[in-house]
Amino acid sequence: MADQHNHEHDHEHEEPEVTKVIGEVPDLSNAEARPITVVGNPVLHRECQDVTAFDAELSTLIDDMFASMYAAEGVGLAANQIGVDLKVFVYDCPDDEGVRHIGHVINPVLEEFPADRRRVLDDGHEGCLSVPTAYAELPRPAYAAVRGQDKDGNPVRVEGTGFFARCLQHETDHLYGFLYIDKLSKRDRKDALKQMAEGTPKYATVPNN
Repeated sequence: MADQHNHEHDHEHEEPEVTKVIGEVPDLSNAEARPITVVGNPVLHRECQDVTAFDAELSTLIDDMFASMYAAEGVGLAANQIGVDLKVFVYDCPDDEGVRHIGHVINPVLEEFPADRRRVLDDGHEGCLSVPTAYAELPRPAYAAVRGQDKDGNPVRVEGTGFFARCLQHETDHLYGFLYIDKLSKRDRKDALKQMAEGTPKYATVPNN
């Protein structure tokens, strides 16, 4: 997911000062930033395969995903955004309370919204590294929880609010073949694609043939 605060039209959202970090900044000394796939690439428009091998190759992929995300100045990245057909995403994303969340989830499943929790929508703008330079307003639940595994195959559960909740939903959607523009009205989707066509990404992308 693109960093919301890179959106030049979004002047109303002020990022709170980070007061706490959950997770660890990865060691990327041997990692390689890979180019980003963009809308139209088939790998983005189908469900990814489940991860079944929790090995050194998977760890290398996760490191490369972090490096690719940082190179593109994103806050979240799914494996198919660097052309890898596996259910993995990484994140380094703030919430609206000043907490910075860093980590990864493998084979994520978005939990049903809790029946006992008040459903509040966040109607903020959203952007995607695979739809470069485009942003659109997209209401999403202001709370989300994802279950999955870590790189060693251990069960994990990650929950978030505000901007981080948006990130968890956005990245999980990617791994099931959906981009945020798929949730927009036809008019807003057309506008987002126009923004992309008129813009120039600041990071390397994979050209669509």
